[in-house]
Amino acid sequence: MLFTQYYLDCLSHASYLIADEGTGRAVVVDPKRDITDYLADAEEKGLTIEAVINTHFHADFVAGHLELAERTGAWIGYGSRAETEYPSRKLADGERIALGDVVLEIMETPGHTPESISIVVHEHVDDTVPYGVLTGDALFIGDVGRPDLLASLGSTADELGRMLYDSVQHKLMGLHDDVRVFPAHGAGSACGKNLSTERWSTIGEQRRTNYACRPMDESTFLALVTAGQPAAPSYFAYDAVLNRKQRGVLDTEKIVVALSAEDFLARRASGAVVVDSRDPQEYAAGHLRGSINVPVDGRFAETAGSVLKPGTPLLVVAPEGQEAQTLVRLARVGFDTAEGYLPEPESVFVTVPEEMENASRRTAAALSEDLRGDEPPVVLDVRNQGERDQGAVPGSLHIPLAELPARLGEVPIGRPIVVHCAGGYRSSVAASLLRAEGVPNVSDLLGGYAAFEALHQTV
Repeated sequence: MLFTQYYLDCLSHASYLIADEGTGRAVVVDPKRDITDYLADAEEKGLTIEAVINTHFHADFVAGHLELAERTGAWIGYGSRAETEYPSRKLADGERIALGDVVLEIMETPGHTPESISIVVHEHVDDTVPYGVLTGDALFIGDVGRPDLLASLGSTADELGRMLYDSVQHKLMGLHDDVRVFPAHGAGSACGKNLSTERWSTIGEQRRTNYACRPMDESTFLALVTAGQPAAPSYFAYDAVLNRKQRGVLDTEKIVVALSAEDFLARRASGAVVVDSRDPQEYAAGHLRGSINVPVDGRFAETAGSVLKPGTPLLVVAPEGQEAQTLVRLARVGFDTAEGYLPEPESVFVTVPEEMENASRRTAAALSEDLRGDEPPVVLDVRNQGERDQGAVPGSLHIPLAELPARLGEVPIGRPIVVHCAGGYRSSVAASLLRAEGVPNVSDLLGGYAAFEALHQTV
């Protein structure tokens, strides 16, 4: 058996290529949208990708099933409850797909979504203990898939939670302790709340250490898995629906378009939104008015999807050499409306000084002094609830970044605003969004809550 895990750090996403070395027949599971890695590895090893299987309709990224099907002729598979606009094969519980001596067995594991499946991998057809199980978003390392995402259209969180209880406690925990666990996501993903940085584990290890895998009744399970979930980015529902639909395939070469300064500025004047993926400090020193700062060196795609509206024409200002990466990462989450990027932005900025502005940034010491003044600023905390539970700036307003676009009306505009997150990444994003929406006198906190807390521990 050939078994390869591909891990995409920016989305905490794992995909897999499984093949029988003797026959050269291969299957790709939960692929990302830019499919070069799978094609290159298949060619190098002499494999034929004959199927692409998604464990469910992913919400945090656009899967590469249509891209792989177009390039390889592979059939597309889902669980039996999935309905798609494009041709797909419904895989029944217990169905076995033989690649040769290597066999994949379908296990229906609904809960994160109704159509979710896991794939039990048998290295040899007569093995008494399977090699591993690809659990999709049903079971993570250290956690289980949340049952409350809008991706599960038509089902309630309670209904899905009860499905998830059976899938985890009875089906997956019914496997042998030695079976390896390979999930579709890792630490940082909003698909759960307590995901490990480990890329794989075993059923036995999860039985011992995963809070949701220990024996318990259904009501206890539901209470545990629904408590403290992070706010879901707004684009999740959009991507979950898009993964069901017939759509255009991604051509990474065609989306990386350099625009002239005149063309770029004309498109901006016509309503396109500028996504500035430079470092917050560079952005603060000078940027085009109204641009949204989402630094590419971080959880760029998920964060961009949280603050941008699908379908909006986009223009990119990026660090030198990272223009293509910025555009591809937007496309991975379904933002195909990027029209191009601005080469050498600093040289263009000097030609349009009337369109430029700086961004105010406050230190923890300055904020502390401001809070003691007669007219203290509004402190806006954009962290998730679990982070805030560990400590907060007294009197601060709490709106998680993923909820901010829908809750802009809750932000007071009569006083200065200082936005903070944990360390400074999300706060620059949130502050830029507020400015773009016309909110005056907005700053973000350098070093985030960590800097504020450290200051007050030493005072």
